[in-house]
Amino acid sequence: MDQLPIFVNVRGRKVILVGEGDAADAKRRLIERAGGICVDAGNADAMLAFVAIEDEEAALASAADLKARGLLVNVVDRPEHCDFTTPAVVDRQPVLVAVGTGGASAGMAKAIRQRIETLLPENVGKLAQAVAHARDAIRNKWPKAADRRRSLDQAFAAGGSLDPFQSHAPSAVDSWLDQNEDAQPSRLVDIPLLSANADDLTLLTARLLGEADYVFHDAHIPGTILNRARADAVRVEGTPPTPAPEGLVLYLRLPSTSG
Repeated sequence: MDQLPIFVNVRGRKVILVGEGDAADAKRRLIERAGGICVDAGNADAMLAFVAIEDEEAALASAADLKARGLLVNVVDRPEHCDFTTPAVVDRQPVLVAVGTGGASAGMAKAIRQRIETLLPENVGKLAQAVAHARDAIRNKWPKAADRRRSLDQAFAAGGSLDPFQSHAPSAVDSWLDQNEDAQPSRLVDIPLLSANADDLTLLTARLLGEADYVFHDAHIPGTILNRARADAVRVEGTPPTPAPEGLVLYLRLPSTSG
């Protein structure tokens, strides 16, 4: 990754906006839509800053001044001078899908966002809210964090009880909790990869990587494949021990290094 993808809570907080015109208006709408308060450059307690000035020299001078004050600054249409960029957004509150290209092409980010818009149901936000409201019930049913995560993974999987790419009734989460469905037991999955190219991953392998607790792998498995694993999955070069750790354990191996 060239940038750290994060979501920043600006609700009720001040954000500096410098400039006028269409670009500044667009940033103002974005800040206010997120609950932020737009202020001018003279404000001393802002958390972020946007510079939307057409003149190159004036824009860079304003950005330099704001950066010198310790602020993270977005300079509109000048990604090489930005501390952060703003992505194209699919908003299904509280579900937010952000698509960024590191400033390479806003048009490409928009095209990807439009494609995702057609795939994600309008009521997925209500599903997320229902899951949040059922947090205590979910904890009571699956007291162990690992069991709880695997149960949610099963429910959110394609075709699962809470598949976010399908429309659901308001009672979907309650119905799911009423099911006598145990979390998938611990298991070890041996995965001989087709190649070292991440584009050759099967849909099943990609899904397992997104759910894995442990990923054991041969030495020559590239980072482009390992990075498909869940961010907090434990990665270990080598073969899994006997017995394997508890949870979903994967062993990735390339044909050339398999025994």
